[in-house]
Amino acid sequence: MKIGYPCINVALDCSSSRTFRLASYNEERLIQTVEQNLACLRRILEYNVKNGMFFFRITSDLVPFASHPVNTYNWQEHFKMTFRRLGDYIKSNNMRISMHPDQFVVLNSPNEQTVKNSIAELVYQGSVMDLMGLDTSAKLQIHGGGAYGDKASAIDRFAEVYHTMLPDAVKARLCVENDDRTYTLSDCLRLNELTGMPVIFDNFHHECVNNGEPMREAVEMAASTWKAERDGILMMDYSSQAPGERKGKHVQSIQEHLFHYFLAETEGLDMDMMLEIKDKEESALKAVEIASSLGRL
Repeated sequence: MKIGYPCINVALDCSSSRTFRLASYNEERLIQTVEQNLACLRRILEYNVKNGMFFFRITSDLVPFASHPVNTYNWQEHFKMTFRRLGDYIKSNNMRISMHPDQFVVLNSPNEQTVKNSIAELVYQGSVMDLMGLDTSAKLQIHGGGAYGDKASAIDRFAEVYHTMLPDAVKARLCVENDDRTYTLSDCLRLNELTGMPVIFDNFHHECVNNGEPMREAVEMAASTWKAERDGILMMDYSSQAPGERKGKHVQSIQEHLFHYFLAETEGLDMDMMLEIKDKEESALKAVEIASSLGRL
C-alpha cells in the first residue's frame, strides 16, 4: 500500500497551483507561473518521499489555462526537460501519481461544448503524465457526471463519448469514481462493463450512497476492474464524515480509530490510498504510521 494526499502540502511555503486571472494572461506570465509550480511540485514530492508517502495527486492547475483556447504557447516543449526530470524522480522512488480534473469535466453532458471542453482538459492532464514518462498506472480520475433525469441513458452517452471521441492516450489513463450523490459503485461498475475503465473506490462516498454492498465486498468489486499489467493495483480515496456537519462533508483530521478499522476490514486486499482529508499531509503522516504498524505498507 502507498498512502498519499491531494495537491497541496500545508507544511511547505509554496504552491504548485499558482494561477492568475484570464484577463491578465500573457506568455511571460504563463512561463513564470509554470516554473514556480513545477519547482514547488518537486519540493512536495521530495517531502513526501522523505516522509514515506508514495502516492500523490498532482493539481489540475499545474499549467494555468492549459486547456483554454487563450493558451496557444507550446509549454510542452518549453518545459519538456523539467517534466522529464520530475518523472524520473517519481519513477526512481516508485511513487504513484494521479490527477483529478475539476467538476466541469462531464463527459456525458448533453451540451456539446461542455463535452469538448472536458476532453480538452483530459488531454492536457494526460499529457502532463506523458511528458513525465509515467506508465498507465498513473491515472486520470473523473466522476460519472449527471443523470439528467435518465441515468441509464446518461451512462450510455458517457460510453459513446468514451469510444468515439476520447484519444487512446486519455483512455489508457481514465478511471471513474463513485460519488456521494448520483453514481454509485454499481453505476461505475456498469461504466466499466461498457468501457473497460477501472473504478476508483471512495469509501466515504460509498457510505453516503450505495446499493447495500458491505465495505469489504465493495472494495473487492472495485479492485476486480483493475488489470495489473495495465492499471496497477486499485486506487481508492479514503475519508470520513465530519462530525456535526452536513452529510458528505469531509473530516478535518483523520479519525484514527476509523482508519484502523477500515484497514482491519480490508486486510489482505492490495490498494493505494489517497486521503481526502482537509489537513492534507498531517493526516497522511498519521495514516502511514497506522498502516505501518499493521504491516500494510
